[in-house]
Amino acid sequence: MEMNELEVWFVTGSQHLYGPETLQQVAAHSEEIAAGLDASSRIPVKVVFKPVMKTPDEITELCRDANNAANCIGIITWCHTFSPSKMWIRGLGLLNKPICHLHTQYNRDIPWSSIDMDFMNLNQAAHGDREHGFIMSRIRRKRKVVVGFWQADSVQEKLGAWTRAAAAWHDWQGAKFCRFGDNMREVAVTEGDKVTAQIKFGFSVNGYGVGDLVAKVNAATDAEIDALVEEYEATYEMSADLQKGGERHDSIREAARIELGMTRFLEEGGFKGFTTTFEDLHGLVQLPGLAPQRLMAKGYGFAGEGDWKTAALVRAMKVMAVGLEGGTSFMEDYTYHMDPADPKVLGSHMLEICPTIADGKASLQVHPLGIGGKADPARLVFNTPAAPGLNASIIDMGNRFRMLVNEVVGTTGEPMPKLPVAQALWKPQPNFEDGCACWIYAGGAHHTGYSQAVTTEMLEDFAQIAGIELVVIDEDTKVRQFRQELEWNDVAYGLQIAYA
Repeated sequence: MEMNELEVWFVTGSQHLYGPETLQQVAAHSEEIAAGLDASSRIPVKVVFKPVMKTPDEITELCRDANNAANCIGIITWCHTFSPSKMWIRGLGLLNKPICHLHTQYNRDIPWSSIDMDFMNLNQAAHGDREHGFIMSRIRRKRKVVVGFWQADSVQEKLGAWTRAAAAWHDWQGAKFCRFGDNMREVAVTEGDKVTAQIKFGFSVNGYGVGDLVAKVNAATDAEIDALVEEYEATYEMSADLQKGGERHDSIREAARIELGMTRFLEEGGFKGFTTTFEDLHGLVQLPGLAPQRLMAKGYGFAGEGDWKTAALVRAMKVMAVGLEGGTSFMEDYTYHMDPADPKVLGSHMLEICPTIADGKASLQVHPLGIGGKADPARLVFNTPAAPGLNASIIDMGNRFRMLVNEVVGTTGEPMPKLPVAQALWKPQPNFEDGCACWIYAGGAHHTGYSQAVTTEMLEDFAQIAGIELVVIDEDTKVRQFRQELEWNDVAYGLQIAYA
């Protein structure tokens, strides 16, 4: 997840009609813009200047090169002059990387007193980009369009959001996710077509027996466990009975043993995420709680109960959030506070909430768990900051995947001293009743990726790159219009299947 190792290529369109002098100016301006974007703190990846495209063969070769470049996650195109769009047909048809169309110009202002036809001949993005946009619309090429002066903060922020989405998509290609055990029995929303997902998204999902994990857990040495327990004591608040020499210290050692085994399994298998289920724990002393929490904090995707779609989404959101303030975690809408004056949602899970969303230092605790039938498990307990965020869910609608996003506002409540799990409180947009109703109308899962770092724009860009349906619940959402949007989407995606 080293963003600075990834590249987007800055590609400018023109043509030989303008002559060598103009083309030299086009190249110089394009190189300056690429360097300016590359230096922007708002864009986390490298922006690499590429030579000006003047012919169909040059464009085709560049698109092939982008496809084969391991670190290239997408291209940004711009037409400084007029670039006849038929030149782009073959190359864009071959390109399998995300594309962003930047509609800008080298100069911000019209030079009122000096503008002449030489200036007009050079600075033609206003209509050159319209020609470029037409061909991408004509061939149904999905892309992001960003409009504005290239030095503007808002433009660079939009480009940065797109590069984060492109990086997450790049990370999914060839990714592997493992499931320890199967799906929670009789649950519908956590199921899904893994073959279609691999075709559509590029990652694979496979199941592994819990015994395979147990073998790695049992192989952890006392020295490894001692070292990890020392890390726990230095990192988290712990009561004396859990520390070395305490009467319940063995519970912490067992949690460390599980984390060591799980980490080794994931590293040796090259996995980027995983799932567990409390219905399949044979051979494990505890339900893994602390291990998934800490592994998520390192960047792994995770979801409980075999929910591989959410595990993959959490991983993608982790990638998008690299270097940003705020955390990202697996989450579940658990219970409600239905006071009409101040309704809110309590989000949590049995154990497995990522400490990147903690408000302050987490507390490592051991408590009974009335599910799973195992020994009292260790877990990190904390509250979450009162800050804006979102919940996102990917669901299998049968003929397509749908991404559902609900913007939320983190909030606080009264102390809950008898609830020994990590917890978050939020108010869904546009309000409690309509936000929850729209989520249910859309078939949203009870599991989500929760983030106070990832933005709706990033997820919108990601859904566009992935070619999947996006439905957003925000402060402007109206239930009647939202339900109509769902019905229209059913028709639109049905027509896409028929057209294909």
